[in-house]
Amino acid sequence: MQDLKAIANRIRRRDLQAVFEAGAGHIGGEMSAIDILTALYFHVLDVDPTAPKKPDRDRFVLSKGHTANALYVTLAEAGFIPKEEVATFLKPYSRLNGHPNCTKVPGVETNTGPLGHGLPVAVGMAKAAQMSGASWRTFVLTGDGEMQEGSNWEAAMAAAHFKLDNLTLIIDHNRLQQGARLADTNNLAPIAPRFAAFGWAVDEIDGNDMDAIVAALAPEARFAGRPKCVVAHTNKGQGISFMRDRVEWHHKVPNREQYEQAMKELEAAAR
Repeated sequence: MQDLKAIANRIRRRDLQAVFEAGAGHIGGEMSAIDILTALYFHVLDVDPTAPKKPDRDRFVLSKGHTANALYVTLAEAGFIPKEEVATFLKPYSRLNGHPNCTKVPGVETNTGPLGHGLPVAVGMAKAAQMSGASWRTFVLTGDGEMQEGSNWEAAMAAAHFKLDNLTLIIDHNRLQQGARLADTNNLAPIAPRFAAFGWAVDEIDGNDMDAIVAALAPEARFAGRPKCVVAHTNKGQGISFMRDRVEWHHKVPNREQYEQAMKELEAAAR
């Protein structure tokens, strides 16, 4: 667990630097999701950076595609792309665009950007594995604001109907979306009983607690004949005091003083 926490801290620091240097990004939701991404790529997923398209790999879909930079930094840390390439984020002709592109970036399974697309695609992936008798698993990470999209609930019904126990949905429940709190727009909370009513197995965890994440995503935490939903209670801007739980940091970029303060806080947490 200490190794995973150290990796997550490195990813946070590199993500912060890349957003600051690019002058754009979605840093708040990236910070909330980085612990989950770290657990997936360094403990849970059966993937190989030297063979990113191997047929029996696990699949991961970042449905909240606007947090692509966190995925790029994670992929670089895991060896899918060169670490130095992160410095090209959002620059002209870079393949590291504001939303992930599966035709350009190794390790990206499908293009995401418009919200509400990732879970339906992941259901299709899981159904394909079920039909072919394959053992690989599919994981998808959505935002909680994104769960207002109706396409997600159609996909949730289909996943339960087809008994896709090879599918795990993780909801980054940081309670904030662009411009407002979830409670002030279309409040879905509590989310867990909604998925239980759709026939899913559901866990609720602290999504910034590495032990809890690893336990919830372990193979033994699966339920035969039922897809799995992990409602991960997180904090937007996790790890940075002045960003934490602040709606304006959905896509705000730190100035030099804020960047230096944030980096000091993350470096102190690493010690």
